[in-house]
Amino acid sequence: MTPLRTGIALAVTVGVFYALCALVWVLAPGPFLSFMNNLFHGMDFTSLVQPRPFAWSGFLAALLVMSTWALLAGTFFSWLLNRLTR
Repeated sequence: MTPLRTGIALAVTVGVFYALCALVWVLAPGPFLSFMNNLFHGMDFTSLVQPRPFAWSGFLAALLVMSTWALLAGTFFSWLLNRLTR
């Protein structure tokens, strides 16, 4: 396993799935919020939702942070796995 390639693969995967998640939220906020409430064992997130337009800047900032974190985590994971399997 090449650490940098693994990190890039994880970063791209996280970025794609974050974008898909945001798309579902934009297209169907009600069902998505219901799903999230069920996913977190009945916690109610409706009080946290404030009506406002989609912000590209917020989306891109979160995408950059999450992808960077995934790149670092994937690279470290691969490096550590290679060290432990020698």
